[in-house]
Amino acid sequence: MAIVTYQSLKKILFKLDPETAHMLGGLALRTVGGIGACQRFISDKLYVDHPVLRQQIFGQTFANPVGLAAGFDKDGDFVRAMPALGFGFTEIGTVTPKAQPGNAKPRLFRHIKEEAIQNAMGFNNKGAWHMIQRLKKLRFFDYPIGINIGKNKVTPENEALKDYETLFRAFADYGTYIVINISSPNTPGLRDLQNENFIREVFRIGREITDRPILLKIAPDMEPEQAIALCQTAVDAGAAGIIATNTTVDYSLIRDLTSDDLSRSDESSAGLTPPAIGGISGAPLREKSFELFRAIAEQLHDQTLLISVGGISSAAEAYRRIRTGASLVQIYTGLIYQGPTLAHDINTELIRLIKADGFSNISEAIGADWR
Repeated sequence: MAIVTYQSLKKILFKLDPETAHMLGGLALRTVGGIGACQRFISDKLYVDHPVLRQQIFGQTFANPVGLAAGFDKDGDFVRAMPALGFGFTEIGTVTPKAQPGNAKPRLFRHIKEEAIQNAMGFNNKGAWHMIQRLKKLRFFDYPIGINIGKNKVTPENEALKDYETLFRAFADYGTYIVINISSPNTPGLRDLQNENFIREVFRIGREITDRPILLKIAPDMEPEQAIALCQTAVDAGAAGIIATNTTVDYSLIRDLTSDDLSRSDESSAGLTPPAIGGISGAPLREKSFELFRAIAEQLHDQTLLISVGGISSAAEAYRRIRTGASLVQIYTGLIYQGPTLAHDINTELIRLIKADGFSNISEAIGADWR
C-alpha cells in the first residue's frame, strides 16, 4: 500500500520543479525527525536492525549496510529522520568552509524514462558553521554519520588544500567518518585534484588534525588503472576507505536528452534541452559504476573498507556490490523513483540473499567473489 501511495504522490511531485520537490521532501523529513512519536512509529516499520546485517565499523554499530549518499542532506538538517527511512547510516554534505549558493538555475533535471537525475547543483550549502550547529544537537543521537567535505567554488585550485584543512579542523570531533570529495563534476577544476600529489598531501593534513576515519570518494570517469593507482595512493597515505563512485559526465548514458518524458525546472520545461552540465546518477550509471568498483575491489578489498554507490536500486544490485567487496552501499536516485521504503526493502531481501548463500553474517559475504 505504501508503494502505491508513493507512486500516486510521485505523479504530483514530478510535475514540480525538481528543486521544489526536494525542498518539500526535506520539509517532510524535518517534520518526521522533529516529532519523536512520529519518528518512532515509522522507524518501527522501516528500520531493519538484524544480526545478519549488523557490523562494527569505525568503532560504531551499523545496524544495516544501506546508507543515504551525500547530496540529499547537504546541511545535516535531516539526520534524525534517517532511521525512519530505514537507513543504517547517512552521509551529509557536501559541505564547504563558507556558505555558497551553488550554480545558476536550472541545475537539476529528471530523466524519467531512464530513472536518472542530472545534477549540476554545485555544492550549494549553508557552510561549515551551520552544519556544526546541527551536529551539536545530535550529541546523544547514536547513529553513524559521514561528513562529505569539498572546497568552495571561488577557492583557486592551488589553495584548495587550505579549504580541506579548514574543514578537517571544523569537523575534527564530529561524525563517524569524513569523506574527501574531489570527484564532483559541478565545481570547476575539482576533478583536477584527483592526482597522487594532492591525495598524499590532503591525507597528510587530515591525519595530523583528526583521528576520525578519512575516506576518499572517486569519480567513475577514469580508466581503471588510474582509479586503482589513486585509491592505492590514498590507502598508503592513511585512507580508512574508498567510496566509488560519484556521478558521471558520460552523457551518452542518457539516450535522448530531448525526450518529452523529461521533467525539468520551469525554465527548462518550456522546450529547452538540458545542457550538458553536471553529473548523471541513477540507473544509467549502474554498470559503469559497478565495473570501476569491481576493478578497485579486486586490488583493494583486503586492504581497506569499500563503500559502493551508483545506480543501486535493488537488493540484488546491493548484494552484487557486497559480494564484490563493499562493506556498505549507498542509494539516492533510486529513492526518488521507488519511494521511501526502498532501504527497508533492500535490507529485508539482503537478509534472505545472505542466508541463501549459507552465510550467517554480512561480513562473510563481503568480497566472497574473490575467495
